[in-house]
Amino acid sequence: MYKMYCRTYQGVFKIAARFLPWRKPEVLQGEKSLLQLPKLIKSKGIQSVLIVTDKGIISIGLMDELLQGLQKEGVAAVIYDKTVPNPTIDNIEEALELYKSRHCKGIIAFGGGSPMDCAKGVCARIARPDKTLTQLKGQLKVWKEIPPLFAVPTTAGTGSEATVAAVISNSETHEKYAINDMSLIPHYAVLDPLLTVKLPPHITSTTGIDALTHAVEAYIGRSNTPETLKCSMDAVKLIFENIYEAYSNGTNLTARKNMQEAAYLAGVAFTRAYVGYVHAIAHTLGGFYSVPHGLANAIILPYVLEYYGESVHKQLAELADLIGVGRKFNTQEQKAKAFIEAIKELTQKMAIPNKVSGMLESDIPLMVERAYKEANPLYPVPKILSREDLTTLYYQIKE
Repeated sequence: MYKMYCRTYQGVFKIAARFLPWRKPEVLQGEKSLLQLPKLIKSKGIQSVLIVTDKGIISIGLMDELLQGLQKEGVAAVIYDKTVPNPTIDNIEEALELYKSRHCKGIIAFGGGSPMDCAKGVCARIARPDKTLTQLKGQLKVWKEIPPLFAVPTTAGTGSEATVAAVISNSETHEKYAINDMSLIPHYAVLDPLLTVKLPPHITSTTGIDALTHAVEAYIGRSNTPETLKCSMDAVKLIFENIYEAYSNGTNLTARKNMQEAAYLAGVAFTRAYVGYVHAIAHTLGGFYSVPHGLANAIILPYVLEYYGESVHKQLAELADLIGVGRKFNTQEQKAKAFIEAIKELTQKMAIPNKVSGMLESDIPLMVERAYKEANPLYPVPKILSREDLTTLYYQIKE
């Protein structure tokens, strides 16, 4: 009965989604495209902009050219650099106070998924000052225009520069949840491969598999459109062709550019078609143990795909043929298994672990409950799992 309720809910949401005010960011793309951003911001009449980033990005000087460009254009840059991995409510409230006290009129999200989420959280609070972040949790609670938001990803992974989601952690309850609203899609995205050249190999690998997870979960779900299917397929192909080269030869700008493109396409796909249980489980690991989101997804993805069984054989067989690992097999099941094996081989080659260390058995029941409630009834997964199913998966990934 509950499964029928979930499918009905998802069906209604899929129909309603056709009428929602979706937008895509305007994209500045290619080497040195970051240098175009200050002039663009100035052209919007913005005299003071909040930059949401983290201390790591500041320390390696990745923003120096942007700051020089803003100064040249007469735009004041106010920097919030205290964002932590899995950004917290406190992060967002601190950045919001800085935005208001310095009379900013726009926001630049500069970094990986965490600065993006933090910046979107600030935007949500500006649009809805009458609501707390906890009250904005879930679907379509913002529903008002946000300040101009310029997304500058420095990883090729989250796709946040194209998505509706801001994922936030409550440091007191260890809960990690999403605020999903069309108004949170950034207005502009800057895809400059030069910004990803200095990424450490382990960040390149885990953020890249994060993008793969977005593409795969979107593709196997039940809320696809022709556009999301194409975006997912293009992203999967680009990732398998480029991620190891980007990981092992970080200065290869073609590989870096292709990974950025893949992350963006995967973001476009899953913001419309949604994700699934991989993300629901990963969010609990981030909330409880601060496991980086990309790493969590990379570990969990093969386990969940195997657990889905026959319900994903057709779609995974198609992806296997797409990347060239399914052609020597005859059945959909064989091809699907070959695709999962290709993921495992890729993660192993890039030294990504296949288990989560430090998980406490006593935490599993609460994590199961939170993952179950995040996924159901919203996520249009190929197979609806029970709490018992999720418990099994947690024990499978536990070291």
